[in-house]
Amino acid sequence: MDVILGPLLTVLLIATKIYLWVIVIGAILTWLMYFNVVNTSNQFVHMVGSFCHRATEPAIRPIRRVLPNLGGIDISPMVLILIVVFIQQVIYRLLLSI
Repeated sequence: MDVILGPLLTVLLIATKIYLWVIVIGAILTWLMYFNVVNTSNQFVHMVGSFCHRATEPAIRPIRRVLPNLGGIDISPMVLILIVVFIQQVIYRLLLSI
């Protein structure tokens, strides 16, 4: 059982690290698009923004429903980052106990 569980938890830990970076890149890109710093008609910027949005929106949408409206400030990516970090800590502790 531990032979299968160890590599599986390692893959999950790597996946959460990658997802964490997707959240951060998506949030920063959203801010840059909002303040017209990056050109949204650029194909690469549009592709990265679209990917980040499609990857994070299913997890962020329920958080946005629960959080109160703060007048244009969206803190849902920060809440999602905290959730992902908590999951990483749980996986890391499970890896140490194996």
